[in-house]
Amino acid sequence: MDPLIAGVAQGGDLAMMLPLVLIFGVFYFLVIRPQSKQRAAKEKMLSELKKGDKVVTGGGLLGVVSGVADGVVTLVVSDKVRIRVLQSHILGLETEAAKKTSPEK
Repeated sequence: MDPLIAGVAQGGDLAMMLPLVLIFGVFYFLVIRPQSKQRAAKEKMLSELKKGDKVVTGGGLLGVVSGVADGVVTLVVSDKVRIRVLQSHILGLETEAAKKTSPEK
């Protein structure tokens, strides 16, 4: 094989890989990194849940935390009404959820 053609083929391989590397870099900074930050923030919020926090569940229930034990959160949703919810199904604190869904003025 001619050395000149072999050199062009080698440069061609590098040129084909460069767009893939750039696409992965953009994908990492636009998708993977923000998602991992959100997951870390949610895990931190769940680990810091305490009695008296107002939360929103995945089913849309609003309640006040009355206890946390072994991955289960007990919520008071009304007078004399307590429910148990898996800690992983708590979406966030009620005040944060209200800020996200409130219409802009």
